[in-house]
Amino acid sequence: MSGVRAGSVKRRTGETEISVSLKLDGEGRYLVDTGLPFFDHMLHLFCKHASYDLELTAHGDLQVDGHHTVEDAGICLGLALKDALGDKQGINRYGHAFVPMDEALALVAVDLSGRGFLAFDAGLPAQQLGTFETELVQEFFRALALSGQLTLHIRLLAGVNTHHIIEAIFKGLARAMKDATAYVGGGIPSTKGTL
Repeated sequence: MSGVRAGSVKRRTGETEISVSLKLDGEGRYLVDTGLPFFDHMLHLFCKHASYDLELTAHGDLQVDGHHTVEDAGICLGLALKDALGDKQGINRYGHAFVPMDEALALVAVDLSGRGFLAFDAGLPAQQLGTFETELVQEFFRALALSGQLTLHIRLLAGVNTHHIIEAIFKGLARAMKDATAYVGGGIPSTKGTL
């Protein structure tokens, strides 16, 4: 591995303005402000448990709702991840994690395949946590998977409390991504020679 594995993205649309800076081999440091406190909290957990350093600022049309901000944050984080991984030479490629959070238990599996796909099998009992609409969790992961070109499976195995469920999923993603992006040496982990 040569150099720092980092990526950055700035994206501006008619609905949002987002800036992301991501360092894969970090210390779990974060500076995140999306205007959605619960979402910020989940991104903090993600960074801490993946040991990624992340700076993410988002200004969106929150007077409408959080959809554009959350989706576009997922798009930008996926693009920054793709940038940080480069040609994916020497990465582990796969990662998975079973993560409990009190009564909730989530399984998250990832393949840095170069093909964006999301399988999301996690019912969220509450529709709202504070100002955050919980249906946006799936939108975030879909945007992340498609823009980052990763295959992502999320399955809820147990859970009643929506906050616990979402937290288990974000921590599961962090642990799975930490394993998948780990540098293990060697070539590109594919018989095709490319990911």
